[in-house]
Amino acid sequence: MPDKKPISSVNDFVVRFANVNGSGSASANEMFARAILRHGVPVSPRNIFPSNIQGLPTWYEVRVTEDGHLGARGGVDMMVAMNPQTWDKDVAGIEPGGYLFYDSTKPMPSTKFRDDITVIGVPLTAITNSTYTDPRQRQLFKNIIYLGALSALLDMDPKLIEQLIGEQYKGKEKLLSSNVHALHLGRDWALQNLKCPIGLRVKKSDKVGDRIFIEGNSAAALGAVYGGATVCAWYPITPSSSVAEAFTAHCKKYRHDPETGKAKYAIVQGEDELASIGIVIGASWNGARAFTATSGPGISLMTEFIGLSYFAEIPAVIMNIQRAGPSTGMPTRTQQCDIIACAYASHGDTKHVLLFPEDPAEAFEFAAAAFDLAERIQTTIFLMLDLDIGMNHRLCRPLKWDDARQYDRGKVMTEEMLEEGRDFGRYLDVDGDGIPYRTYPGTHPTKGSYFTRGTSRDRYARYSEEGSVYADNMQRLMRKFETAQDLVPRPLQANAERPTKYGVIYFGSTSPAMDEAIGLLEARGHQLDRLRIRAFPFHSSVASFLAEHDFVYVVEQNRDSQLRQLIVNENGIDPVRLVPIVHYDGSPITARFIAKAIGDHQDHLKVTPLRKAVS
Repeated sequence: MPDKKPISSVNDFVVRFANVNGSGSASANEMFARAILRHGVPVSPRNIFPSNIQGLPTWYEVRVTEDGHLGARGGVDMMVAMNPQTWDKDVAGIEPGGYLFYDSTKPMPSTKFRDDITVIGVPLTAITNSTYTDPRQRQLFKNIIYLGALSALLDMDPKLIEQLIGEQYKGKEKLLSSNVHALHLGRDWALQNLKCPIGLRVKKSDKVGDRIFIEGNSAAALGAVYGGATVCAWYPITPSSSVAEAFTAHCKKYRHDPETGKAKYAIVQGEDELASIGIVIGASWNGARAFTATSGPGISLMTEFIGLSYFAEIPAVIMNIQRAGPSTGMPTRTQQCDIIACAYASHGDTKHVLLFPEDPAEAFEFAAAAFDLAERIQTTIFLMLDLDIGMNHRLCRPLKWDDARQYDRGKVMTEEMLEEGRDFGRYLDVDGDGIPYRTYPGTHPTKGSYFTRGTSRDRYARYSEEGSVYADNMQRLMRKFETAQDLVPRPLQANAERPTKYGVIYFGSTSPAMDEAIGLLEARGHQLDRLRIRAFPFHSSVASFLAEHDFVYVVEQNRDSQLRQLIVNENGIDPVRLVPIVHYDGSPITARFIAKAIGDHQDHLKVTPLRKAVS
């Protein structure tokens, strides 16, 4: 018997599956998460997989959370240990009082278990070997058999799982019936040989509501469709490839002429990232709405063209699905480590607009908005996702679109305006906002033609290396960037009605863990104001938030606290007032990590002077 009482919890626990990549487990594990959703209980799954094709360890974590916490919690209540390579680490990660589910076909020495957990053995290999002769069937159906056993242990309704199997294998009756049979092999064995249910249980609920379950990359790709994108140029790179793949699928559905069937879009896989961003800039110069999707190494290769977009003032959208770097780094792990690289991409004095969505719903909205911003500001817009948002399914509010919405094409000089004798200088600021007028190629047979220059030029696009002319142009570009402050999504502040001495700034995929961490901190007696940054350049409310607090924690997922650097650089604030809270091991940041880091620092402040504590 375990020394600690087994965990008992309904609709609030974490299950982690430890498998071998290429074993076919991904489908069964995702079906487990979707089955709990069908019970009306929110889930937050995360797929942790290696960058090779098969053979290395992979994990799939499902957080069952009726309270709706969608960030990673930290800790595992039940480990489904299917990989001998990672056994010791997997067993060590189980919470005291938790559960270990494993294949008990071969006996395990007692030293491989813990006294403070409940061990549940199911002879999965023996069951499959006695039922199937084909080696591949044995491998695949073992996953469905353990899904069936878990359904009994967690008191799940098997009909809901059968419904999912039916949807997956619709029209394939043989596969459907064989998967249902495997499901009940595991379920029946567990009901006959184990005490079911255990302390962890799934009970039907209505907390999912009208929310949808979607990956961030797919949502961003759909946002590009609704945002008017007609050109996508890309080069495959993890974890961004599924953006282009999803855009392709969405375009096949929504971007064909209903009368002729002709495609109204172009998707080009370039020979590399340089070619891809070059295609995007060329298409955008010609009047199309174009984008590319990439990750950190791709950004590194694109920087010269990004500088051209900035200086020649050509619209472009880059969806950066961040992963762990530098160099190849960890291609299948998540981080927020491209902030500085994107904000100042290219050589010389450059500054770029960054958008930071927190979930798939904002990924959809910000992706669509990025094309308006790119044309309004005439520059590159970065949509800053990461692997955690991009490649994992998330519950989020339904995606909405106003069919009356008009695209913002920015300042475009038309043929009629040119005929009226309007003064056209491609780099002439007539409104004081730093944004000049442009023309589309071919707008007028004799007027409005211009060279798009990546070299120094005057306000009429005439080549010039005069220092004063160059400085005038650079100052105008800075005015344009300042104008962007009021065009990008504004920060969202919480707890403003009861301000405190301390604040916390966060962004992007850190948001759900931060929201939960606030509750954990309040339980320890700590109160903090929150500001979620949604874009760079920073709105003036960021500076106001900094001024209103003695000091502010900056929570992010990179080693060098890059957002903190950006805040210090752009606001001229004393760095000692910004306390870095950083997490960068490639796994998603957890509520427990944030709460402990901030809580411990707050406790320390009670006995230590501020400057000494922060430094």
